[in-house]
Amino acid sequence: MNKRKNYPKMWLLPLLLIIIMGIKPIEAQDHGFGLGLILGEPTGLSAKYWTSNKNAFDFGLGLAVGSDRISNRDNYYYGSSRVHFHVDYLWHSFNAISSSERFPLYYGIGARINSGGGYEGSLGIRGVFGIAWFPHATPIDIFAELVPVFQFTPLAGLGFDAALGIRYFFD
Repeated sequence: MNKRKNYPKMWLLPLLLIIIMGIKPIEAQDHGFGLGLILGEPTGLSAKYWTSNKNAFDFGLGLAVGSDRISNRDNYYYGSSRVHFHVDYLWHSFNAISSSERFPLYYGIGARINSGGGYEGSLGIRGVFGIAWFPHATPIDIFAELVPVFQFTPLAGLGFDAALGIRYFFD
């Protein structure tokens, strides 16, 4: 006789996780730690750690896929990708937009390090301006931001980063 072992169905675990996340009635976007994805400058991972009900640290690690918009060295535009890391300190204004949904505006200051793109590395200061959406009864935030950057090494200049992202917040 051919006996089959009763192995658990592997597709059940992801389905169970989706169901649990979907029925979890929390709004953890304005406290704790969140991790997700960011698209733009950079494209990669995004993290946020709240230090109070209005302030947070924001981190990004990924590839800056666009060209170096700041320097034009020797009439050659360096277009290769760079590894990008940034950390910002943010202030949130939850009362700026009156709505049944939560759309805080945020602003902050931070630092950016890029490596590659025709030079060994660059260091810059970031000014962050953005808007987030905290959907009701979900542990996520969705955000868009525009970031002027003053790069001071290896060449000085002003450029802009911009990104869209989503993060999941853990309890």
